[in-house]
Amino acid sequence: MTTESALVDDPNSAPGRDTLQAFFDVVDAPAALCDLRLTVLAANSPFVVLCGDKYVVGKALGALLGGELTLPDDGRTSDVDVQLAGGGGQQVRLSVSRRGKTVAVVAKQLSAAFDSLAAAGRALLEQARIETQLLELGRAVVGASSEEELVARVAHGVKQLFLGRTFCVRIVDPRTCALTSLYAEGRLREGARDVVHLRRSMLEKTHLDSSGLPTDRVAVVAGGELPLLFQGSVRGITAPLVASGQLFGALNVEYPPGLSADLIADERVLIQLANQVAVAVRNVKLIDELTFVRRYLEDLLENGNALILVVNRDRRVVVFNRALATLTGLEKGLVLGGDVTQLVPDGERLRVAQAFSPPQHGQSSSFETVLLGQSGREHKVTFSTSLLTNQAGEVEGVIAIGQDLTKVRELERRVIQAEKLASLGQLAASVVHEINNPMTAVVTYADALLSRAVANPQADANDVEKYRRISSNAERVLRFTRDLVSYARPAQERPEDIELGPLIDRAVGFCEHVLAKHGVSVERDYGEVPRFLGVRQNLVQVFVNLITNACHATPTGGRVRLATRVVGERVQVRVQDNGSGIPEDVRAHIFEPFFTTKPDGKGTGLGLSIVQGIVEKHGGVIEVESQRNVGTTFTLWLPLTTG
Repeated sequence: MTTESALVDDPNSAPGRDTLQAFFDVVDAPAALCDLRLTVLAANSPFVVLCGDKYVVGKALGALLGGELTLPDDGRTSDVDVQLAGGGGQQVRLSVSRRGKTVAVVAKQLSAAFDSLAAAGRALLEQARIETQLLELGRAVVGASSEEELVARVAHGVKQLFLGRTFCVRIVDPRTCALTSLYAEGRLREGARDVVHLRRSMLEKTHLDSSGLPTDRVAVVAGGELPLLFQGSVRGITAPLVASGQLFGALNVEYPPGLSADLIADERVLIQLANQVAVAVRNVKLIDELTFVRRYLEDLLENGNALILVVNRDRRVVVFNRALATLTGLEKGLVLGGDVTQLVPDGERLRVAQAFSPPQHGQSSSFETVLLGQSGREHKVTFSTSLLTNQAGEVEGVIAIGQDLTKVRELERRVIQAEKLASLGQLAASVVHEINNPMTAVVTYADALLSRAVANPQADANDVEKYRRISSNAERVLRFTRDLVSYARPAQERPEDIELGPLIDRAVGFCEHVLAKHGVSVERDYGEVPRFLGVRQNLVQVFVNLITNACHATPTGGRVRLATRVVGERVQVRVQDNGSGIPEDVRAHIFEPFFTTKPDGKGTGLGLSIVQGIVEKHGGVIEVESQRNVGTTFTLWLPLTTG
């Protein structure tokens, strides 16, 4: 771009100074544009070097060149030889062209000394360009908010710094050296991207210890040429991204055939760039890690099973997790930012305000309070509080981790009720023991009277039948009391050979009064089951509980079907009723301790929990099937273990 016609934009008007200056910055030969008075409007760097004066724009051309110049006619070009005022009086030929109000001046023949001077000037300009771009790139990478954005900005900067080259930007995890991001300007060789090749001398310059680098991902080369990444490349340079003694990746620049370049200068620039990029990558990864940790902690607080409440120094709620929102039924958006005392009744506000108004120094504390929910419903809770401090040790707020006491208090109430029932059971056992003595006398005298009446031919047949009934019922009472005391006595947990049918019949006998009360009939379908090992009293308790529950499920009369059989190596026992069934939402909780759907005073919620525990201790399982208004079936599977 050294022709005169290329220097003029508009022959009728002088171009703007900014436009002219931008144009001349890319012209190699010394060139300037002037007005009709030959005052310099714009000039490129070689022209400044030619004149030996850094302040060229705005000066008269004659003063700069050491002589007067004659303007050619409009549209004409003329050559003129002048002797420069500076530079040792060197001779130079200028081409002067006039188009309208614009005069273009281009130096056509220069001395060897000036050529050398101009080359030095161009080198300085190139160095200035590189430093400017490095500065701009440094600012750009510092402002990157993510690794992807950082890689894109680095790629743009490398493209501007190393024109005509292929290059690759690789970012790795500093702990594993696994590749996390890649940008390649060119066609990579197959498999070249996976391993980072670095010179040992470069690692020493960057103070990177190679002993901790995984050899399958980082190859350290002591000498010779590094493997090339791109197809068609003939040479290449590599700079590692090292910061804080960790490897964060590498920058590779490679050269196609025929491209002349100063590899030493390029490597120096690449190292400067790599130092800037390494720090930026480290910062971005730290930000990513901090962001991940912050989100993890936020999720932990939000989704924790505990009640988590955080307030600041002004007692404003800053964390109100999901468990609290579920318990109280309050919307989080309405609670956050509000005073914590608004969550409790009036009588609790002073105590809660004191608990959440921490001193500058204090210990963790615990307290119980009541939280207000929707419709004014109160929830008894307990909180353990701890101070939140900043790096300077100043108190920033309080975190409270709590537990809903509603269920705990209910469990305590049921345990107390169970203890009362246990005490009544002991009392009943004592009463039964006292009944045994007179009933034994009744049985003895009834048997004596029956024997005398049977032996007397004159005895009335009706009296004999009455004696027989008295003896039979008295024996029944005695048998029931003996079985009841045996059932109530703590089990010895000693397995013994059990015959299943009689054991179930014994449990049915215990439940006769319940069966009669509810009008429930019993159907038996006992298959042939061999004797097996089990704890007799415990298994009796299992069937008593299941038969009793079946009676409660059929309050207006029905039937209970008891069936046994052997399936493989296990005994199957089915207790089936045709009662009301178990709702689906209740079925998942029936084996939980203290869970009951019966009104207060009608049940403890321990029956099925005890049943499941006994069956599992025998190495078995219990299953339940139920359908509303059709009935429920409990199936027990017990191992067929023989003694």
